Amino acid sequence: MASRAPKSLSPLGSSLLFQKPSLKRICKNLRTESGRRMKTCNCSHALERKYSKDFCLWCQPNNTSEDEFSLEIEEDDGLGNYVLSSSEISTPITVNQMKYSLVVGKQMVGIFVTIWVRKELAQYVSHLRISCIGRGIMGCLGNKGCISVSMYLHQTSFCFVCSHLASGEKEGDELRRNSDVIEILKNTQFQRICRSPYSRVPEKIIEHDRVIWLGDLNYRISLGYSETRKLLERCDWRALFDNDQLKIEREAGRVFRDWKEGKIYFAPTYKYSYNSDNYAGETTETKNKRRTPAWCDRILWRGSGIQQLSYVRWESQFSDHRPVLATFMVDVHVTEEGSKKGSSSFRMKIESEEHIPLTRK
Repeated sequence: MASRAPKSLSPLGSSLLFQKPSLKRICKNLRTESGRRMKTCNCSHALERKYSKDFCLWCQPNNTSEDEFSLEIEEDDGLGNYVLSSSEISTPITVNQMKYSLVVGKQMVGIFVTIWVRKELAQYVSHLRISCIGRGIMGCLGNKGCISVSMYLHQTSFCFVCSHLASGEKEGDELRRNSDVIEILKNTQFQRICRSPYSRVPEKIIEHDRVIWLGDLNYRISLGYSETRKLLERCDWRALFDNDQLKIEREAGRVFRDWKEGKIYFAPTYKYSYNSDNYAGETTETKNKRRTPAWCDRILWRGSGIQQLSYVRWESQFSDHRPVLATFMVDVHVTEEGSKKGSSSFRMKIESEEHIPLTRK
């Protein structure tokens, strides 16, 4: 999954092509393995036959071939946002080039999220829904806020929240970020798409089995610039992290209660000079852009059955942030329809990589 669209457009095939024209060109070369149709409901076939058209708003008719699945961009509002829906696109040049299939892509101003799954798992993705919350100017514009994606993989519900919270390093700005999180959790509402009375489809973020929240959370370090720089030079991450606003607010129970984050063993990811390994403000030319270095870019998770395997930053100079990468091992519940007596279930573990690519204030 990726977040935050860079403002400049690079040629096709270069680093990250997340502006809408580029994404359209990329999508034309994508197709799931064997051209299978992605399900939008994971209820049993028996329920599907029983409730017919009232089963799921997005379910395809029973006579639709399973070999017609593909993706396209569908406009959905006036902010340049888009989602990917069922339609036909061309086959990639070589199958070996694509080990993953595109599930969804969505942009809200500078926030962008895209989700991919391994080709062999694409047919088990269902109940795909998207919700956007604006927290920018007047508390509603989309330059700040989040995009949330709800989906099922087999019988396990996932929610991915990609956010850009309120900026600022003045005292009290962390409370505005807390407020953004609270409002996002309160106001995010996923559409009910399955009408079967036996289905359990979450409509709120915290109702999902597994939740991953990532993005530019913008929490800063509550120290002055000079003191922070001294600790940075000594690579004293513990002393710096003791003053991390997100850590302080979480421990006080004011935000992200019952959420988890891996240990941080990398340097603060913000704010860098472009095309440089120097923090902004270290030279005469960038002094007016000086910000106290901070771990603005974070990945948190909620729910059982999630084990984080790695939590690192990626050394890219493309932005004034350093992107962050996490790898997870996630338990997924799989139900196999077997004998007439019922169904059996087992646990399957999959690996999931979550990216926070290049961000820009």
